[in-house]
Amino acid sequence: MSDDNFDPQMPQRCSFCGKPHGQVKRLFSGHESYICNECVLLCSDLLQSTPDFEPTEAIESPPTPADIKTFLDKYVIGQSEAKRTVSVAVYNHYKRINYRLQQQARGRLGSQSDEVELDKSNILLLGPTGTGKTLIARTLAKYLKVPFTIADATVLTEAGYVGEDVENILVRLFQAANFNPHKTERGIIYIDELDKISRRDGNPSITRDVSGEGVQQGLLKILEGTVANIPPRGGRKHPEQAFVQIDTTNILFICGGAFDGLEKIIARRLGNKVVGFEADQTLIDHRSKDILDHCVPADMIAYGLIPELVGRLPVSAGLRPLDEEAMLTILTEPKDALTKQYSKLLEMENVKLTFEPSALQAAVKIAAERHTGARALRSIFERAMQDVLFEVPSRPEVVEVVISAETITEGKPPKMITKTEKKVG
Repeated sequence: MSDDNFDPQMPQRCSFCGKPHGQVKRLFSGHESYICNECVLLCSDLLQSTPDFEPTEAIESPPTPADIKTFLDKYVIGQSEAKRTVSVAVYNHYKRINYRLQQQARGRLGSQSDEVELDKSNILLLGPTGTGKTLIARTLAKYLKVPFTIADATVLTEAGYVGEDVENILVRLFQAANFNPHKTERGIIYIDELDKISRRDGNPSITRDVSGEGVQQGLLKILEGTVANIPPRGGRKHPEQAFVQIDTTNILFICGGAFDGLEKIIARRLGNKVVGFEADQTLIDHRSKDILDHCVPADMIAYGLIPELVGRLPVSAGLRPLDEEAMLTILTEPKDALTKQYSKLLEMENVKLTFEPSALQAAVKIAAERHTGARALRSIFERAMQDVLFEVPSRPEVVEVVISAETITEGKPPKMITKTEKKVG
């Protein structure tokens, strides 16, 4: 190429950035096109900074549904039916990925020899706040060792409007995968607060709804499977940069929401029907703990989700509100239980932390009154432990801290036992 051999019939400007010959140092000519020195440097930088990745390989021996549920049991208390449903869907999803990769390797994908097409098994989690929806999704990604990101549906808007574009969700997953497109295409995306973008009634909107029905429409393609162009290092798109293509066909989408009021829609549909196998079963109403187990697509449409979106979330699981017994278990048994976390923090200071049983019971009772599930427990203990975490690092004489019920309910300072007191005792 040369910058001295211009074709007078062609405009003398860069074919990539559009800058004319007078605004750049050099303009190289090629076959019916030009490229300036600035674009050459940009392309050189992209080639050096963008690593080469090997093609996606099949996931060897995907964990069985039983193995997935067993791992979930270590972190998520209760919700047995929901965990079973999710475990089966996740197993089938990654088994489907392996099947597609095997077909690609044989050159048979999309051929007439394929008698069966396996659809995606995106998941919809229904249940009150603090019941473990986000925790289930996060724990799955941890177990499967795949990239994971969380998106809030309430901040999404239609493309072209102020806010966060739906495709930005893929940018976050791409960043979580350390900018590896092949790992990105096997990741998990959790979309929270899906109920907040529902239509207020079951009728289609005749006006522009950029943060509700419009967002639902925007989610359709990436949920089902499409090739999206995203910036190579995140950030906003601009016309002079190359894009990375991400195929969402193999990305697992898990959507969650409280769907407040859905219970009444389900109960109204069931009417006077008796739920169960025995004739003497009581009639179900919206206050029943297992009412969400009876949710069908028509209920979601009546709530305000568009039919196309409901169809792309074929697997649904209802999570039950946590009772006091379940929340007490959450405090003590999971690997990431709050009591274990605080004990570990003080253990690093060579201090033993003891929670009196009455303190745990008091915290659970307060959390139950707040109606925000296990999420309330964190704020209760953060307030109770604040003084301890502040003072203990500056008091090397303290060897044990005891949290009583009064510390939880009245804000009474916890008992701090020093080395001298320990010897006397």
